[in-house]
This record gives sequence, C-alpha cells and structure tokens, in this order.
Amino acid sequence: MAPSQPIIPLYKNSYRHIVKKKKKFYRHGLTFECTSCGNCCTKSDGFVNLDESEAANIAKLLNLSESEFLETYVDVLPEAKTLSLKSRSNGDCIFLKDEQCQVYQARPTQCRTFPFWPENLKSAYRWRHVEKECPGIGTGRLYPAKEIEDILKDQRK
Repeated sequence: MAPSQPIIPLYKNSYRHIVKKKKKFYRHGLTFECTSCGNCCTKSDGFVNLDESEAANIAKLLNLSESEFLETYVDVLPEAKTLSLKSRSNGDCIFLKDEQCQVYQARPTQCRTFPFWPENLKSAYRWRHVEKECPGIGTGRLYPAKEIEDILKDQRK
C-alpha cells in the first residue's frame, strides 16, 4: 500500500471562491423610537432631498400650489439633479419649529427612514456614532433585520 499523500489543490489559491459572507451587525434587529428631539433636523452640513411627488405632498399639506412650494421652500441642486429642502441660516430644516416637524405627516423618505440610512448601517461603529446624536436609538420597538432591509430598499426607489 502506497503511503497516503496530502491533498493538494491543483491550482494555487483554488479555494479562493469560498468566500464568507459578512454578517450584518443588525442581523438580530435594532431598537429605535423617535423621541422628537429634532437632532436629525439640525445638521448644518446636511441636505433633505426629495422627489417631485414628495414636494407635491408637502405642498398639498401646506395648501400651496406646487410652484409656490418649490419657489419658497426648495433649492434645486443642478449638480446632483435633485431637489432639496431649504435650510435656515443655522442649518436647521426650514420645517423645524419648536423642535417639531411642521410637515411630519408628509415628510420625505429621507426623514421617514432615519436612522436606517445606508451610511449608518454600514457597521456597528457607524451605528454607535449616530446613537450618540440620536437618543431614540437603543429604545422603543425592535426593528427586525428584514424590516431594516425593506426600509433600505424603500430609499433606493
């Protein structure tokens, strides 16, 4: 009987195709409940992007024509080919008043989906960073991973 030979791959690095999928840090879900603190509405370097249907919904809520709404409350960002809500001189959202959103019922997707934004969900480190600014993270109901993924998909539409 010949001595047993070690099994050697025919090609160097032939096992490279076996790639472990990185597990999402939120695979067991995340807890969040908005505390209406307004912190997410006061970013001096932030933008609230919206599409035409969201602009129309806010205009309707405010009893304005779409053109009046766009002229008064929206900046057109030609380089990004998008609409953005105007900000106050201190960086606050134009619809933030007394720490409350004045258009909450018709707020844009970007606002509805906070803090479940792609950049916040890239890693546990980034999530903890946002948690320092948002007292609602770590409180309230549990959002299962599937629901978080659905929220992410909603933002890509």
